Amino acid sequence: MEVQETRVQTDRVLTIPNLLSMGRLVGVPIFLWLILWPVFGGPNNDGWAIAILMLSGISDYLDGKLARRWGQISRVGQILDPLADRLYVLSTLVGLTWREILPWWVTAILLARELFILSLLPILNRHGYGPLQVSFLGKAATFNLMYAFPLLLLGSGDSWIAAPAEAVSWAFIWWGTTLYWWAGILYAVQARQIVKADAASAV
Repeated sequence: MEVQETRVQTDRVLTIPNLLSMGRLVGVPIFLWLILWPVFGGPNNDGWAIAILMLSGISDYLDGKLARRWGQISRVGQILDPLADRLYVLSTLVGLTWREILPWWVTAILLARELFILSLLPILNRHGYGPLQVSFLGKAATFNLMYAFPLLLLGSGDSWIAAPAEAVSWAFIWWGTTLYWWAGILYAVQARQIVKADAASAV
C-alpha cells in the first residue's frame, strides 16, 4: 500500500490489494527457510530466495497502485502492508547476518531504528492513538532496502555479475539506511506534535 492516499475507502477484507499483501506475508517464512537452509547443511537456494524478494517488491508496488485505482484502500490493508514490509526487512537482516553476508553493525543500525519506532507506540497509545501512517519517505527507504538485499545476496556468489551487484547493493543499503532513520526521526516529530496538541486540547 503506497502512502499518498490514506483515506479508508472500503471495509472489505478480501480485496486484490489485501490478497497481495497476504501473499507477501506467506512468503516471509519461505524466504527465511530458503536463505538459512545452507547454514544447517542444506543446499544453496539463493536463486529462489532472490526471486521471492523480487516478487515481494513487485507486489508491494502493485497493492498500493491497485488499491488507489480501484478504490480499495482499507484499514486491513493499511495494517498488512507495513507489517509485511517490516517482516521482510527483519527476516532478510536475520538471514543475511547469520550467513555473514551483511555485517552485524549494519543490522544493528537498522534494528535500532525499529526499536526507536517501537518505543514511541506506548506514548501514542496512552493518548488514544495507534501507529501512525507510513510516510512516503519511509516507503522509499523500504524500497531501497528491498532492492539492496537481493543484490547483496546475488553479490555473495561467484558469477560474473557478483562484483557489480555487490557494489550497487551497498549504494542502495547506505541510501536506504539514511532514509530509514530520517523517516524514523520525522515519525517521532509527528508523534510529538500529536501528543502536544492532545495535551493542549485537554487544558
